[in-house]
Amino acid sequence: MNTLTQQIQRFLPSGRKVVIGIPFLWLFMFFMLPFFLVMKISFSEAALAIPPYSEIYSFAEQKFQLLLNLGNYAMLGDDELYISAYLGSLKMAALSTAMCLVIGFPMAYAISKASKEAQNVLLLLIMMPTWTAILIRVYAWMGILSNNGLLNAFLLWTGLISEPIEILNTNTAVYIGVVYAYLPFMVLPLYANLVKHDQSLLEAASDLGSSNFNNFWKITVPLAKNGIIAGCMLVFIPVVGEFVIPELLGGPETLMIGRVLWQEFFNNRDWPVASALAVVMLAILIVPIILFNRSQAKEMEGRA
Repeated sequence: MNTLTQQIQRFLPSGRKVVIGIPFLWLFMFFMLPFFLVMKISFSEAALAIPPYSEIYSFAEQKFQLLLNLGNYAMLGDDELYISAYLGSLKMAALSTAMCLVIGFPMAYAISKASKEAQNVLLLLIMMPTWTAILIRVYAWMGILSNNGLLNAFLLWTGLISEPIEILNTNTAVYIGVVYAYLPFMVLPLYANLVKHDQSLLEAASDLGSSNFNNFWKITVPLAKNGIIAGCMLVFIPVVGEFVIPELLGGPETLMIGRVLWQEFFNNRDWPVASALAVVMLAILIVPIILFNRSQAKEMEGRA
């Protein structure tokens, strides 16, 4: 009986393997498998069918044929529309990330310096807007930024302007919406890093005659490097593929890859080109992800 039990236990995975295997299974089911399906479609050709693309392989008369259409990827490099969309998305993401960092770092620093009771309240105030659907929040900004919105009404009432300012349907409105939506993703990693800093380092620097600004720039900021990197990654990566905010707040000049993907999938019904766009966008995003992982690995090595 004991021998049979031991043989069964050999074939059954151990608890450690199960714990490790579940995340890998999750990634395979909900990331790798959909990604391979999108990649397969990117090598096909558009067709008047349901779904609107041709199969890349066929098996007939004991012959297996694989036809890869590289024209979809070649068109991305030849068409200025797609190049402008990628560059516009990267520019929008980079500037939005920089603005979130400039605004979020002082907020996270102030929260880390507050009392424990105040920290919980302030963090709750940071998180509360994210409990509302992003669509509702963006529609609220449409009401604020429109020509007849609250912002123009306030400026006209104060006499600062004589006629409404065109903010809605411009890149400025998109930046406002993106920074508002993704600011919590910058503040929280920064706060988690800043709250762990050893305050005795600042006290020692002050005792040696260092100014408060010098302490902040040469001690606090370098120690917060990992929090800065984490916050920037959490903002930059999703903003590159953002669709809702540019679609509702942006205008014709707001060209981002998320809007182009939507148009190719649903308006033009060109699934192969749209899939190629998505694959290239993911390939671009892999670069900052690898850099982030390297930074985290170096940090772990330093602690060890």
